[in-house]
Amino acid sequence: MKLHTALRLGRASNLPTVWTNVVAASVLAGPVPDALSLTLVCLAGSLLYEGGMFLNDAFDAEIDAKERPERPIPSGEVGRTQVYAWGFGLLLAGVLLAFSLRASAGLAALGTSAAIVLYNAWHKNNPASPIVMGACRMGVYAIGGFAASASPDPALWVGGSLLLTYVLGLTYAAKFENRGGVGRWAPLLGLAAPAVWVLFTWSGAPFLRSFLGGFALWVQRGISSIRSGKPKRIRLAIGQLIAGMCLLDALFVANSGSIGLAMACVAFFGVTLAFQARLSGT
Repeated sequence: MKLHTALRLGRASNLPTVWTNVVAASVLAGPVPDALSLTLVCLAGSLLYEGGMFLNDAFDAEIDAKERPERPIPSGEVGRTQVYAWGFGLLLAGVLLAFSLRASAGLAALGTSAAIVLYNAWHKNNPASPIVMGACRMGVYAIGGFAASASPDPALWVGGSLLLTYVLGLTYAAKFENRGGVGRWAPLLGLAAPAVWVLFTWSGAPFLRSFLGGFALWVQRGISSIRSGKPKRIRLAIGQLIAGMCLLDALFVANSGSIGLAMACVAFFGVTLAFQARLSGT
């Protein structure tokens, strides 16, 4: 398999959002682990994400042949069986790496992998699929949190739940990227939930208003594009809102008082957008 094909299958441009998920989870859970441990958790999360994306193309090959024939499998760049093997192999590698860090982190990775497979195998015409996708991202928070602390602070689960609501709105909108005209608007309110939570738990940390304003403006921009009902603009908005998870993580980290790490999350937001300009994130 060619490297460019693998990068397209794995939507590798979105990997920085996994890394900021891990950073935010570590800050919310308790003491941030040392650089090596943090890097290994990011690697474990990346393996799970890439495995999930590979499986997404493998399970959706027949649908992509009709709706997105340019994708690697229908275009003949790679075989479906090979993509299945890589997908499950990457999930296994991520789970094993997580177990090497802490048993509870490994169990979280195992549960996240199960959610990933469930989503990919049954997300078309499944009304609960946005919740399952949200659980996959929440699982990354759980992995990062347990890797940082055997007894994570309750703030980790609050943050993870808010990330779930954000992904719920994002995944719901993504169902319409090839059709246009979002069916119901209520699920999109989940995109704003993290900002509302920060308003109610205002810590007074330096520059927090800037982080909140940036996140809110980015979400508003995405929702405006989705409301246009134009498939091309919806598809672009989905990629941008995926990148917006870095801003969400920055907001959580800033509210916790770790401004340096929050700025790092914002930097990864810029990296994600730059990567998406060269490699599609959807």
